Amino acid sequence: MTRQLRFNEDWASVVIGGFMILAVLATSFIPALPQFGPKTGWNDWTVLSTEVFTSGNTLRLLMTFLYFFFFALAGTWLMGNSGEALFKAFPVIFVLSMVAQFVASSGSMKNLGLETVLFSLLLGLFISNVLRTPEWLKDGIQSEFYIKIGLVLLGASILFTEIMKAGLYGVAQAVIVVISVWYFAYWIARKLKVDDELSVMLASAVSICGVSAAIATAGAIKGNSKKLSYVISLVLVVAIPMMIFMPLLAQWMQLPDEVTGAWLGGSIDTTGAVVAGGTIAGDIALKFSTIIKFSQNVLLGIAAFLISIFWTVKGSKANSAAEKVGLGVIWERFPKFVLGFILVSLIFSFLIDNQTAVEAGKTIKSYRSLWFNLAFVSIGLETRFTDLIKMGKGKPLYAFLIAQLFNIIVTLIVAWVLFGMLWEG
Repeated sequence: MTRQLRFNEDWASVVIGGFMILAVLATSFIPALPQFGPKTGWNDWTVLSTEVFTSGNTLRLLMTFLYFFFFALAGTWLMGNSGEALFKAFPVIFVLSMVAQFVASSGSMKNLGLETVLFSLLLGLFISNVLRTPEWLKDGIQSEFYIKIGLVLLGASILFTEIMKAGLYGVAQAVIVVISVWYFAYWIARKLKVDDELSVMLASAVSICGVSAAIATAGAIKGNSKKLSYVISLVLVVAIPMMIFMPLLAQWMQLPDEVTGAWLGGSIDTTGAVVAGGTIAGDIALKFSTIIKFSQNVLLGIAAFLISIFWTVKGSKANSAAEKVGLGVIWERFPKFVLGFILVSLIFSFLIDNQTAVEAGKTIKSYRSLWFNLAFVSIGLETRFTDLIKMGKGKPLYAFLIAQLFNIIVTLIVAWVLFGMLWEG
């Protein structure tokens, strides 16, 4: 007998993400994720033996594995697929994500501001390029599904009520920078003859919020996972020198702390690097960099919605000049996980009291991070460097660097006008 209930990947991610959020809000049976040391990171065996390699942490690790495996399997069932490949692959991917988190939690890595997703990606890339990913493991990889669940959960952390605290200036900078930089990045990429799909992902990553924007855009346009991996690698690698040298450059230019923070938050593409750069620049700069970064993050859902419509219209025109792009076509091709993201954000912004939203948001954020870690390990396992090197003969790299330079200059000008002149005025 054929099972009638079957969801596509987008709807399955919304259902799974929704149930995880309901579980956090409605029940006390929520497994705590394993700990990898204090906030400052582990630095010696004493910390590891007392906080990491303990029986309690081992139990948390096991419970976390079972919890996430249950939801991954449930999503596989909702999509009408067999869970046989998942039974083989998920334990391996989960262990690799934990190894990546352990490395990222060391004190030295935390001081550098390097995020767990970078190590998740690098670990997967190492296996794929040096050891070769076995076919049985490839068969059970569901990187896009994990990404979409994480994006649905991301809505609980992006509250419209919180963004208003940034004030008119923060919102104004985010809108100006996102629109101008996105258009320029897309334009320069197309001028360099980068394909449309990669151009859209590059533009979103540079202009909005780095990795999350690239992921959301790839989902919205059903982008190639290898191209997504390429963009993520560029974002994470380029963010490192930016977070180190931009605060020093701001100090050399004697920028006000508010301008420095707005500049860092508007141009550095990863949240961890923004925080690290803001910390180097000082407390006031850190505050403003976080506000601006959050303002741009809030635009993610709106941007994904508009990019989806843009891509649908563009694709329809390319495929058939006679095809009319009506609401039905847009709805059919529109990524439904974006609706889940927006719905969750609205619920946590306006229908849940602030204290509950904040407390539940902490747990949901940790779950979201783990889904992203699983996704990045999976992307790495599917990606070969030889394919990336051949991609576009280096033109996407040139487009990204040119767009990032434009981003740095434009954001500095906007930050100076808004937070250097109007703010004090």
